[in-house]
Amino acid sequence: MLHDFIIYLTAEKRYSQHTIDAYERDLTQFINFAGIKKINEFNELTSTFIRGWIVLLFADKKKAKSINRKLAALRTFYKWLRKKDIVSVNPMAKIQGPKNEKRLPIFAKESEIQSQKMEDLYSDSLEGKRDKLIFELFYQTGIRLSELIELKIKNVSDDSIKVIGKRNKERIIPISKELYQQIYSYVQVKNEKITENQFVFSTKFGKKIYAMLVYRIINRYLSLATNLDKTSPHVLRHTFATHMLNRGTGLETLKDLLGHANLSATQVYTHNSFAQLTSIYSQTHPRGGKK
Repeated sequence: MLHDFIIYLTAEKRYSQHTIDAYERDLTQFINFAGIKKINEFNELTSTFIRGWIVLLFADKKKAKSINRKLAALRTFYKWLRKKDIVSVNPMAKIQGPKNEKRLPIFAKESEIQSQKMEDLYSDSLEGKRDKLIFELFYQTGIRLSELIELKIKNVSDDSIKVIGKRNKERIIPISKELYQQIYSYVQVKNEKITENQFVFSTKFGKKIYAMLVYRIINRYLSLATNLDKTSPHVLRHTFATHMLNRGTGLETLKDLLGHANLSATQVYTHNSFAQLTSIYSQTHPRGGKK
């Protein structure tokens, strides 16, 4: 039932595989809840019925962020159904999602992930070099998980990388000479020992690296280096953003580096940056409160 819609998300909307998988799971869950057997039965559903589904999700202790993602999937699906003239009315037009809880981004401290400290954690094997490069790319560029997985060798130069972000938007991110040399060295060794392909990162079998493997890699090293409760690749994106702000990067510049569509998405990091400024002020100003 969802086959053509998934092709649409992949070929036309160019959504990331992570988003496509999430949308497929969410829509399958809704279809099972609604008892739909044929696609034209979506014509029979009302906004009241969908609100009932939202109530059930809350009863199942689903968080607002999770519910809003499910509604986003259903909203996109109904727009596609209307486009294909499969339904005549879009009940999602009357649906508003719950407000997301505001949570500050989790990030590692600079002292926890110092270069020398991290260096001692990696092995000298090809996998160790890969793991180190993955960690450094996340921390030094703030790229997303999907952007790292899809990073192609041809899009790496000696001073920047080009990534394809959300909605198929390209952006250029500067990198240091040292990081470029690290990428170059890893790719050279990888191509000698593993089947050559167009992507920077590969599994030991020569296949493009996949999300769960990257999660395991980052979880391992962040767990060894920090005491954070959450140790996902996105934590390193948060860490990149927070450390950049703490060292004086402007919001507009950070917005462009992160690939945010609007400034409001970037402003969440100012809370962490302000906490850093408050700490510095209290320790350094004559009347800042330091005893």
